[in-house]
Amino acid sequence: MAPAELRRTVAMLSSQLPLRVLLLLSLLSVSAVDVASAAAPLKFGINYGQIANNLPRPSQVSGLLQSLNVNRVKLYDADPAVLTAFAGTGVEFILGNEDLQNLTDARSARAWVSQHVQPFLPDTRITCIIVGNEVLGKDTAAMQNLLPAMQAVYQAVSDLGLSGQVNVSTAHSVNILASSYPPSSGVFREELAQYIQPILNFLAEARSPFLINAYPFFAYKGSPGTVSLPYVLFEPNPGVVDPNTNLTYDNMLYAQIDAVYAAMKAMGHTDLTVRVSETGWPSKGDEDEVGASVANAAAYNGNLMKRIAMGQGTPLKPDVPVDVFVFALFNEDMKPGPASERNYGLFYPNGTPVYNLGFNGASLDPSLTYSSSSKPTITFLMAVVVLLAGFFL
Repeated sequence: MAPAELRRTVAMLSSQLPLRVLLLLSLLSVSAVDVASAAAPLKFGINYGQIANNLPRPSQVSGLLQSLNVNRVKLYDADPAVLTAFAGTGVEFILGNEDLQNLTDARSARAWVSQHVQPFLPDTRITCIIVGNEVLGKDTAAMQNLLPAMQAVYQAVSDLGLSGQVNVSTAHSVNILASSYPPSSGVFREELAQYIQPILNFLAEARSPFLINAYPFFAYKGSPGTVSLPYVLFEPNPGVVDPNTNLTYDNMLYAQIDAVYAAMKAMGHTDLTVRVSETGWPSKGDEDEVGASVANAAAYNGNLMKRIAMGQGTPLKPDVPVDVFVFALFNEDMKPGPASERNYGLFYPNGTPVYNLGFNGASLDPSLTYSSSSKPTITFLMAVVVLLAGFFL
């Protein structure tokens, strides 16, 4: 059978299968080696956005993530259907709430935690609440409400006896940095210092992480002529040496993380851990969105996940494994903005993978290499698997 005809046949059969079968087939199609081999869970989380009208049911998503052995999920709300669907699975959840104005009120904060967090514990593991998302640098009222809202939620968590299970933080864009190159010169924007300093003090007292949303894609998109593509995609490159520390950086994400550590140190804090609450790369974009492609998305996420699986730290913190939540689980067709916003998903809403990341049942296949020059293809073996599964299921 000719490759084109084979692909048409696979597409026809796939369109006739129920979603639960497609989810199974997606697992088979992304496996590069024997899916029966056992391995430890992947040490990364995934953002589960739901700004779409065609997503699978939460129970189906739960089955997909358990099959992939992904054990950490970040929601942008506290969807009870999702939290119920994951009960008893052991998957850890981070929940979000951006209603800062209401959360500044202690009674409202306690009511929200009582209704949206407490009832699901301990069956569903909820480990963190993110209050607000990329608030700093936006309107003044939101920035002024951020810390009081965090404090009110933290007090509610403590009053309800949940502080040993759930911590409280907020997520920042890396744009809060005034300088990030070289990493050792990292410093927060001067006009945001009045907000950041007390937030750092709060996080240290609450023993909560400092969360950042970091997207090297934006740096490359903004200046493709000067930003090295291999450098942002974790591909082989000469690297960049920080002249102040003599540390060599071979990728932008790790440099951004260490720049945040330097900025916190400049404010007197070496007692906080930086975690990446969002990072990813779009598989498609508008004509002016340079670098948005399937090949680059596969290279970025595949190489990043491979390093995470190795327990790798940054040059400044080599003994602290990088902690990352990849954005995102599905393409979300209702997100506003440029085309890239709707194409960050690892999976299409029908459960099939956007590209091969080398999931091997429970781990990444370490034999795979990821390059932006690679062309994602459907192999004959993958096609046969899909065809046979279609007939038997």
